[in-house]
Amino acid sequence: MPEIARFYGIVIKMFFRKTEHNPPHIHAVYGEYVGSIDIRTGEMTEGDLPAKAISLIQEWLNKNKKALLDMWKKEKITKLPPLK
Repeated sequence: MPEIARFYGIVIKMFFRKTEHNPPHIHAVYGEYVGSIDIRTGEMTEGDLPAKAISLIQEWLNKNKKALLDMWKKEKITKLPPLK
């Protein structure tokens, strides 16, 4: 799964397989925790990420929403800047 960004110990990934499905989403890994986050709403749809990690991911997501939706639509991954 290609890595899009990494910040504060959180790794953001996205991949395109026949098993992937809408809504457009990213995958986040934080230590032993994982989650799928809806790009449009910022809500975790699957996983067990801690609240603090979800908050940081949502902040990053809001800054990169357009680029992430473009990646999902075009199925072309590009690196994005980390949250600072």
